[in-house]
Amino acid sequence: MTAARDGEQRARDELVTAYLPLVYNIVGRALNRHADVDDVVQETFIRALDGLPALRDPDSFRSWLVTIAVNEIRRLRRPDQHNAHPADPLDDPVARDAADPGADFVDLTLLHLDLADQRRETVEATRWLEPDDRTLLSLWWLEAAGRLTRAEVATALELSPQHTAVRIQRMKAQLDAARVVVRALAAVPSCDGLRQTVGVWDGVPSALWRKRIARHARECVRCTGHWNRLAPAEGLLAGFA
Repeated sequence: MTAARDGEQRARDELVTAYLPLVYNIVGRALNRHADVDDVVQETFIRALDGLPALRDPDSFRSWLVTIAVNEIRRLRRPDQHNAHPADPLDDPVARDAADPGADFVDLTLLHLDLADQRRETVEATRWLEPDDRTLLSLWWLEAAGRLTRAEVATALELSPQHTAVRIQRMKAQLDAARVVVRALAAVPSCDGLRQTVGVWDGVPSALWRKRIARHARECVRCTGHWNRLAPAEGLLAGFA
């Protein structure tokens, strides 16, 4: 780390190689448009290497790098906040048309990992989270796997550990609701009431439709069973973080 901070190119190359999987994990899960992932990862490392000489404590590099990655994710999303549906950039028809479905990070995850049913539901459910919750999930995902500490997650979010804990609990509740949505939509035979609820839905996951479908699942006698037997997300995520 000291050699990299002093500008030694080989040491810097080794540093990037060592931390590249971590940054790709964070950015890849936080963003649903795969075309943006490489750019965000690249910009994260450019900023990190440019600022490395000013890093006082080499032991804080990982936490500092994660913070830079989260800030770059936020920087990318900032223009999306002016969309008609700011809760989810996937609601933007321009972004939807520009995205390559075959390069979707979630699709790649489903293709390459042999997941159990609930793990598969959990990965699909991430599509239904708000952008900020997807960023938080990507960090908590790695915390559950022992790759990040709670202190590093809090630092990246610029929150206190207590506030971070509250945010994580709220995000987990939204994730569970999204898992129920995935179950309800995949149920065979489908629920007549649910078909009426989603009659005008365009098929694009969003926070608004997550709330509507989850509310139906709570109130519908036929669909309420989807809330049962939800395995704790920690155990599901840790296995493939």
